[in-house]
Amino acid sequence: MRTFGIVNTSETKYFQKLGAKIKHLREEKGIDQKAFAFDCEIGRTQLYMIENGKTNPRLLTLMKIAKGLDLSVDELLRIYQ
Repeated sequence: MRTFGIVNTSETKYFQKLGAKIKHLREEKGIDQKAFAFDCEIGRTQLYMIENGKTNPRLLTLMKIAKGLDLSVDELLRIYQ
């Protein structure tokens, strides 16, 4: 798997967990990926890359996703081991 902007294994694992969390929360709300990306004003491909842990999203992007999920950025970024 090629990851963009992710340097080491612990970072890779974190972004995979973050992406899985975002996907799970989005699916819990019953929103498909395309509609959610549109609502968050981000690209669907970008959302796909984030949900699959293949990219290091920018803070502004995380703010948009958190808002779309009715969470704070802090709540979104909190990943329990």
